[in-house]
Amino acid sequence: MSAVTDAVRITAPTNPVTQSIRDSLVVAKRNLIRMSRIPEMVIFGLIQPIMFVVLFSYVFGGSMNIGGTTDPGVYREFLMAGIFAQTVTFATAGAGAGIADDMHKGLIDRFRSLPMARGAVLTGRTLADLVQTALTLFVLAVVALLVGWRTHTSFGEVLGAFGLLLLTGYAFTWIGAVIGLSVRTPEAATSGGLIWLFPVTFVSNAFVDSAQMTPWLRHVADWNPFSATVQACRELFGNPGVSTSDAWPMQHAVWASLIYSVLIIAIFRTLAVRKYRSATA
Repeated sequence: MSAVTDAVRITAPTNPVTQSIRDSLVVAKRNLIRMSRIPEMVIFGLIQPIMFVVLFSYVFGGSMNIGGTTDPGVYREFLMAGIFAQTVTFATAGAGAGIADDMHKGLIDRFRSLPMARGAVLTGRTLADLVQTALTLFVLAVVALLVGWRTHTSFGEVLGAFGLLLLTGYAFTWIGAVIGLSVRTPEAATSGGLIWLFPVTFVSNAFVDSAQMTPWLRHVADWNPFSATVQACRELFGNPGVSTSDAWPMQHAVWASLIYSVLIIAIFRTLAVRKYRSATA
């Protein structure tokens, strides 16, 4: 009787949602363990944003006009929302390279042979990247405080800003997943993941006030999803540089950032899962 009961328990169908969540967490754990065994990945991921903070703060700090002043302290507070947003979006390249590497080594084929949810491989990878991004943000915030960055709002609003940053970073990793599944080598995924990020991050309000741009370029910057997150963070941090633009994303930056992120996840997760299924078919 016990053997029959065990057999029924083993063959009983599992709720697809529950199985997908469980499998995604298992894959995420696997990727986190892999990251911990290759600390260079985390260290190099921390060095770049720290360099950006120091270089932009001290090299450009006294030459940028923010709100009618060139005070370096004002620019540091203006800058940090942009650096935070750039850091989470640049995780896209790492996500794409990681997935391309797994494809190149045949690991994805081994996952495919297991009784697991198809989308779990990609979801687990993006969740692991989200944990690494959160760690990077924490270290970066400590460095920012050391160079003079301060917030002027409530603790809840500050946490909300970091939550928006992590959501944006998670959304962009799905773009990286699509790129990683579309190329043949990790090197191509890294290059493909960075090329488009430079215009997205620099044609924005991250490092300069978009009001100083030519009209057509300002329009592009104001409707840039990246700019919406930067603007939302400045508002939630209480930092200088709140936009005077009439563009809807700049007037409702928090909502715009949320909407952009959800749309990016919905679109690119669908594309990534389809590409994953066709690549492993």
